[in-house]
Amino acid sequence: MDQPRIPRTMRAMVLTRHGGPEVLELREVPAPEPGPGQVLVRVGAAALNNTDLWTREGAYGSRPDDPDARAGWRGPIDFPRIQGGDVAGEVVAVGDGAPEDLVGRRVLVDPAHYDHDGPDAHPVDILGSERDGGFAELVVVDAARAHRVDDSPLSDVELAALPIAYGTALGMLERGRAVAGETVVVTGASGGVGLAAVQLAAARGARVVAVTSGVHADAVRAAGAHACVDRTEGDLHESLVAACPDGVDVVVDVVAGPFVAQALDLLRDGGRWVVAGALGGHLLELDVRRLYLHNIALVGSTMHTPAHFETLVDLARRGDLRPVVARTYGLADLATAQEDLEGRGLVGKLVVTP
Repeated sequence: MDQPRIPRTMRAMVLTRHGGPEVLELREVPAPEPGPGQVLVRVGAAALNNTDLWTREGAYGSRPDDPDARAGWRGPIDFPRIQGGDVAGEVVAVGDGAPEDLVGRRVLVDPAHYDHDGPDAHPVDILGSERDGGFAELVVVDAARAHRVDDSPLSDVELAALPIAYGTALGMLERGRAVAGETVVVTGASGGVGLAAVQLAAARGARVVAVTSGVHADAVRAAGAHACVDRTEGDLHESLVAACPDGVDVVVDVVAGPFVAQALDLLRDGGRWVVAGALGGHLLELDVRRLYLHNIALVGSTMHTPAHFETLVDLARRGDLRPVVARTYGLADLATAQEDLEGRGLVGKLVVTP
């Protein structure tokens, strides 16, 4: 079939080096072309995530031989780089071997590349970090990662809010085996992943206790939290004991730091503590006897598996999940959007519409 003519150039916000928002530049760049097994997507919307901030800053770690080295999610970043891992849009062209019937279809993009082809594969790189992403008018992705959502009642802006934050939250709940009737504590509950975890845990019938600042409590309750604990007031451990008098089954944690050791005793025997972030610090010291004497699992969770993402896409197709969107921005305002995300003053996803 004839495919639409691909423009020679496009507008994109380009990350030129590690640094502050000033290293982002709006440029006219060559439009990408889909290779074998790939599709070209016209970006309808692309959402922001903390990984955009940390990749821009080079905050993901250093090398043993150079403690001052800066890196992205999986290592050094090739500059210039177009960020943006969360993409919803329309397929406008396909490469050799990609399904031609995808042209003209509305899609939600799985931002991950995986270590193998199975449903439980692990992500090894992501769109917008190791590959150019969606803060542009066009983006190339593998056809297998472009999931059709033609009939979804969600807008492109709402769809774009899902992949990384809601995929990560779903991965945490699945790896933590959270089920209906259990008590789930969610830290960082007003952030992208935290708020997604509140919605998803409540939707599966768990009792959700959210840890957040008092100013965000009403918004977090509106997302589905049954109780909120103010992390800025009083003793957090005592407040959680009061909110969870029968103990905790699962902790969905994007904060980590000293809180892990301080609150590990809240878990019932057989409880699961799932970590997918380190906003409170990446080093911790804990008494491992608490783990093995009470059959507690401390689980690391990075993003989602292909199976998790399929579940997320099904929710989007049915409209069973409506992500919270705080604000939208034009492509040229990406630096402002990143500053707003870093300020933590907004509850819900921030989304760019090219």
